[in-house]
Amino acid sequence: MLQDNAALDGYRSYLPNNLWQIQWQQVPTAIYDKCPVYVKTHTWIELLKDYLLFLLFYKIIKKVLYELKWYGIIGSASRIYRTCIAGVFRWLLNTTILKSSVEKELKKVTIAMERELIKNDESLADYETIPLKGLSEEEILEELDKLDTIIPHTEWKEGKVSGAVYHGGDELIHLQSEAFEKYCVANQLHPDVFPAVRKMEAEVVSMVLNMFHAPADAGCATTSSGGTESLLLACLSAKMYAYHERGIIKPEMIVPVTAHAGFEKASYYFGIKIHHVEVDPNTYQVNLKKVKSFINRNTVLLVGSAPNFPHGIVDDIVGLGNLATRYNIPLHVDCCLGSFIVAFMQKAGFNDLPPFDFRVPGVTSISCDTHKYGFAPKGSSIIMYRNSDLRKHQYYVSTDWTGGLYGSPTLAGSRPGALVVGCWATMVHIGEAGYIDSCRSIINAARKLKNCIMQEVPDLEIIGDPVCSVIAFTSHTIDMYELGDRLAKEGWHLSALQKPPALHLAVTKLSVNSVDQLITLLKDITKELRDDPNSKPSSDGTSALYGVAGSVKSTGIADKIVVGFLDTLYKLKPSE
Repeated sequence: MLQDNAALDGYRSYLPNNLWQIQWQQVPTAIYDKCPVYVKTHTWIELLKDYLLFLLFYKIIKKVLYELKWYGIIGSASRIYRTCIAGVFRWLLNTTILKSSVEKELKKVTIAMERELIKNDESLADYETIPLKGLSEEEILEELDKLDTIIPHTEWKEGKVSGAVYHGGDELIHLQSEAFEKYCVANQLHPDVFPAVRKMEAEVVSMVLNMFHAPADAGCATTSSGGTESLLLACLSAKMYAYHERGIIKPEMIVPVTAHAGFEKASYYFGIKIHHVEVDPNTYQVNLKKVKSFINRNTVLLVGSAPNFPHGIVDDIVGLGNLATRYNIPLHVDCCLGSFIVAFMQKAGFNDLPPFDFRVPGVTSISCDTHKYGFAPKGSSIIMYRNSDLRKHQYYVSTDWTGGLYGSPTLAGSRPGALVVGCWATMVHIGEAGYIDSCRSIINAARKLKNCIMQEVPDLEIIGDPVCSVIAFTSHTIDMYELGDRLAKEGWHLSALQKPPALHLAVTKLSVNSVDQLITLLKDITKELRDDPNSKPSSDGTSALYGVAGSVKSTGIADKIVVGFLDTLYKLKPSE
């Protein structure tokens, strides 16, 4: 105790007599004058303890100040409250009393999900191991036909599915099949063995770069296996570019809450801290003021969508570009969904699409899925960059491997050359005129759906002002998930959204001629739900699932349900 008092007295001797009246501009001088004395009168252990204590307080204060800057007092308090409550409920759900009940209910959900997903028939052959004797071509084709006709599936050919199937027509499918057969053994990993595939891949890249107005002298790109890989590569490039050029070892990226989940995956895979920015409650575009508040010395990437997946809204890319230019931060624009729609809207006669591509200063990378509205075979996307210096940071190169020199442009090593050949064949077959016609018909159908909902279905409300192919709607009077379940019973499968509860339809060529039917159903079902005072959401449908996902009281349960769903994909039979 005596030692503690002596130490306290020693500290007091270095403080001004009237601490609260000291001029702030005198603080650096006072610290400078007292530091030598402080160092001489303390042991190295005491200095180390004081340094660690100072470092701890500095980090805490820094974190608190950043939280207040980003979320404000009310927002920060809300985040703390939700984190604490979620932690309490997570603990309660894992206690001995509740854990067995939770697991029992999860097992029921899993069994129901398995019975829904795992479909089979006694007339179909089962192959749990490789057959001792191979089947003939006729037997295999017969079995494929039976699988297609006997196992029930959604009516995607009638356009009753949101997105998912981007069908360019039976003739195009035949062409793609012919192209696949010619190059079915090709591997993009070996351009020396398959030089024709390399040529076609380079031409696909060039055509898409031209569509998005990349700089003629510097713009570059690579193909990828799909939109998610394109997003992963954009994030990887931004991280590695910041590491090599700016020395950033704790990368952060700023994305709208409406951005694709692929950015979350990139954060998880590559260790990039992700900041989610709320959208404007009226326009549903990302809030630029919030984006600016999140920018700091560790920011390696800004993100915008054109359009986003949930609501089909195009973010303010010009505003994001201004921030990117001002702070010298890369900006990625996700056009995976918009793809050949946004690229051809202006040529199709739609002039209400705001600037979004490389013509906007500050945009450094763009992703575009050729397998969506480009109608290429599934497994085809493009990730574009403003210059090759950005692109090279997504590459992986190894020069000391015993197997020789190794380099790959994307995440995969071997890549199916037949897919890029199919993409090339599709693009040169449809041509610009074909894509413009397709864009025009799809946008007109989407806008018809939008206008009819606004004018003829009073219980539904369009989210924001979508101008592309995706129309999302919500309601303040009926349960949107129950609406989705009832539409499903009529053969329609729309995408369910949350925050707010909503549904959306990504209009495709297949659904252009089915929009009128959907509008009629929306009118009838919304009236049924509104007029029935005893109407309640299904206890085992979409309402129940999203109720679990959105409740803080069931923290972690939705995660387990999704894991159960993924596990089910690889099971041969439902659980007993």
